[in-house]
Amino acid sequence: MLRVGELIRHTLSDLLIRSALGEPVLENPMVTVAGVRMSPDLKLATIYVLPHDNENITAVLAALERHKKFLRTELARKINLRFAPDIRFKPDQSFACAAKIDALLELPQVKRDLEKKQEQAR
Repeated sequence: MLRVGELIRHTLSDLLIRSALGEPVLENPMVTVAGVRMSPDLKLATIYVLPHDNENITAVLAALERHKKFLRTELARKINLRFAPDIRFKPDQSFACAAKIDALLELPQVKRDLEKKQEQAR
């Protein structure tokens, strides 16, 4: 599952880099394919994407949905699989989660507790 997911991620990234779709919303700014999760039977690929400006995620997802059939065909042609998996696109939330954790770690209460724990360890 991981290997097929990485193959799909690399192939889709290559298609987006070469601007094979002709969609301005996918070209400016660039779109990152953060990851691909495959279902256990390899029939469904959930593709997590994130535009670099992080503002027009709905427009990016809409553009990818419009070109889903073309993308699936290209993936099937470039990756040698028994069948082409159905693809769906979701926004990548990992950077937002990391920023939220960083903000929590910067709270004065958390810093105070971490300092106490370090002093106790000495």
